[in-house]
Amino acid sequence: MSTNFDLRSYSPGLAPVNSPAQLPADVTLVQAAQNGDRTAFGLLYARYSRMVHGILLSRVPHPAVEDLVQDVFLQALPRLNSLRDVSRFGGWLAAIARNRATDFHRHAQPAEEFNEESHSDEKSSHSPTRPAQSEAHQILQAIRSLPDAYRETLVLRLVEGMTGPEIAARTGLTHGSVRVNLHRGMQQLRDLLGHKSGAADQRASSTQS
Repeated sequence: MSTNFDLRSYSPGLAPVNSPAQLPADVTLVQAAQNGDRTAFGLLYARYSRMVHGILLSRVPHPAVEDLVQDVFLQALPRLNSLRDVSRFGGWLAAIARNRATDFHRHAQPAEEFNEESHSDEKSSHSPTRPAQSEAHQILQAIRSLPDAYRETLVLRLVEGMTGPEIAARTGLTHGSVRVNLHRGMQQLRDLLGHKSGAADQRASSTQS
């Protein structure tokens, strides 16, 4: 199957993330894509790109995510016929996304790796930063400091807007694992943000005294 395929023409908004009850339709799409139906593969891209985006966002610098999303699907396309159990497409695709993130860090030169914090500082020196944007950046940075399982699930929930059942259905994780990851991840995130907020308040008080 040729990889000369423009994935960017398919918008994730065309087909929202489905509930688990709708997933048999995805099986049909995977089977059609295995038989060379590019429209079916485009629909799979539209349905799963948010999941891939979230997995990558939890692991690599934000500016690299969009291109890596394309890479993941372009890697998946020629390998699709190797997928024997088409009902496991989501977990299979999620594994490709995680491996692509690992490859990104493995091949990145230390001097060339993108430092988001320094980039944000440079950007803020040239343009005003909205409080909401600054807060969102801080939360994302906090999430990225958590263990892999927690940060991936939290990004899919809080950034990509997927529900717990949707995360389970898309990634192939069990509902129990998703619930545990969200619960423990949120606890750790609250503790971390609360600690940072307390430290900031303490520094402010010492400055004023």
